[in-house]
Amino acid sequence: MLEQGFVSAAAIAASVLFILSLGGLSNQEKAKRAVWYGIVGMAVAVFFTAFGPGIGGYWWLIPMMLIGAAIGAYVAGKVEMTEMPQLVAALHSFVGLAAVFV
Repeated sequence: MLEQGFVSAAAIAASVLFILSLGGLSNQEKAKRAVWYGIVGMAVAVFFTAFGPGIGGYWWLIPMMLIGAAIGAYVAGKVEMTEMPQLVAALHSFVGLAAVFV
């Protein structure tokens, strides 16, 4: 379990990475780096939230992430580029569903 100071510092770092990610997406030359800023920011946020103080039951975290990654890899391999708008709409629906459960 991590101390609250580490979690707070990680939240600030993740916020900065998200801001850099959003700012970089406006420029086509910087978009690839901006996506990586977003990926690292989300990884930092998830890790420090999951292993922060007051959180228990880590046993379910890894299997759920593996299941989600497997489903995502399968769907990404099956979808043609012409079907991408429908996939994005479906994924946005899942975000809304997740918000309902939170």
